[in-house]
Amino acid sequence: MRRTPTPGTPATGRRAAVAAGTASAVAAATLVGVTLGLAPAASAGEFLVNGGFESGSLGPWNCSGNSGSVVTSPVHGGSRALAAAASAGDTAQCGQTVTVAPNTTYTLSAFVNGSYVYLGVDGGGPSTWTPGTGGSYQKLSVSFTTGASQTSATVYTHGWYGQGTYYADDVSLDGPGAPSPTPTPTTTPTGTASPTATPTGTPTGTPTGTPTGTPTGTPTGTPTTQPAGSHALVGYLHASFANGAGYTRMADVPNSWDFINLSFGEPTSVTSGDIRFNRCPATECPGVESDDEFKAAIAAKRAQGKKVLISIGGQNGQVQLTTTAARDAFVNSVSAIIDKWGLDGLDIDFEGHSLSLNTGDNDFKNPTSPVIVNLISALKTLKAKYGQGFVLTMAPETFFVQLGYQYYGSGPWGGQDPRAGAYLPVIHAMRDDLTLLHVQDYNSGSIMGLDNQYHSMGGADFHVAMTDMLLKGFPVAGNANNVFPALPASKVAIGMPATTNAGNGYVAPAEVNKALDCLTKLANCGTYVPRSGAQPNLRGLMTWSINWDRFGGQEFSKNFNGYFGR
Repeated sequence: MRRTPTPGTPATGRRAAVAAGTASAVAAATLVGVTLGLAPAASAGEFLVNGGFESGSLGPWNCSGNSGSVVTSPVHGGSRALAAAASAGDTAQCGQTVTVAPNTTYTLSAFVNGSYVYLGVDGGGPSTWTPGTGGSYQKLSVSFTTGASQTSATVYTHGWYGQGTYYADDVSLDGPGAPSPTPTPTTTPTGTASPTATPTGTPTGTPTGTPTGTPTGTPTGTPTTQPAGSHALVGYLHASFANGAGYTRMADVPNSWDFINLSFGEPTSVTSGDIRFNRCPATECPGVESDDEFKAAIAAKRAQGKKVLISIGGQNGQVQLTTTAARDAFVNSVSAIIDKWGLDGLDIDFEGHSLSLNTGDNDFKNPTSPVIVNLISALKTLKAKYGQGFVLTMAPETFFVQLGYQYYGSGPWGGQDPRAGAYLPVIHAMRDDLTLLHVQDYNSGSIMGLDNQYHSMGGADFHVAMTDMLLKGFPVAGNANNVFPALPASKVAIGMPATTNAGNGYVAPAEVNKALDCLTKLANCGTYVPRSGAQPNLRGLMTWSINWDRFGGQEFSKNFNGYFGR
């Protein structure tokens, strides 16, 4: 995306998806659950084992970093309760994994005592928090419905970084078909659940501010994959610069935006890997909020279930991780930004000459070019550090993705642009950890689609053809033996400019809706009909930018809300 577009000038630079959850500099601890292997009875009842901790031991509960113990005071009921000590590097997550039935509604509840105590469900999605006061037990409760093929769920509690010990008692998971009689574990621990957790979709009861002075950021770990059928609106927020769209304070970002990508984090030099995020100065952005206000507003957005990411790159932020030292600097500096501001993750918006393929690097599944290999390594390190809740998004231009259908790198004989298709190995390597891919379907030349016809910006067909390539997959450089596999529709959003001022390739709301109709329903299609079929789980739309959308009367976001009935 460009920072200072003038009418008719391409404007790029934003994004970040993926990720969610910030954490301490300490890698998240592994949480082990126990699966219950008993046949369900017909009646409703209790699914958890030792929910009151009356056995005097934790089993089958497991707590990260050996942070949990059973105590006799304070308790809510009976004579014992769980005590879990949250530290500067660990939220003291304690969980248990149980067998559940598909398409079934359950209610999870617990009595908790402490500041910012969290109750949530892996595999179910919901979560809830106590306010920032402790001293007495409070009841938390959430309901969730399992997926069509879901057979297990992990329930857990955790505290907040640096907030000390919290207590939990009388934890209950109620639903139909509970094991009867009261179950006991019949198997050994069966694997890992999410590390320290960030709520994905935290309800509005969440405190508007994460605790001030939190030393290392926010919890990580709740899976960021959204339920099938949910749709998201992604936007970039001009946070480090001003242009004709004007400055928008974080607190003033409308509620329409589900992913808010702070633009931009940029390197100290092209090859340093040392990323810095500098907020817009008051001299450039009149009305800019203070750092404390900015951080509090981020926390409030996250409390509403929004994802706030740092977007790295943009038009001016060329990033080339040519060495392992640059790779490590990237990991360390990006972590520092995430931790400082309490963010959910990272958006990769590498443009220009950031990514290219060395001569002879012709297999996207096994890249050898240092800038590619080191970026993949850095992203995997960040994912491992922050856990399942880490949000990772990418916003490549069509040149780096769909052009790979025709050309890949410098080609078998050299002479081609080595940047052609250069994002493909990164997307492929990170596809399991990727939250969202939203290609910039703007500021683009004509690109060949799967119909072997060239498609140009300006109408619904371009967006349909470009998106269909991601949903269907395609042979890279025409090689039928080297196919880039399709991405799940739930991981794909369409990138569009918000206004005519924001970038070349603007389309009016009617054309936006035609593209959505065609891709999600196979209805209202133009000359291009998707090879991937109807994809109702297409995740949504991305735009450059939130600022330009406000400048344009919120046409883009209002149309999105109207289309999806939000």
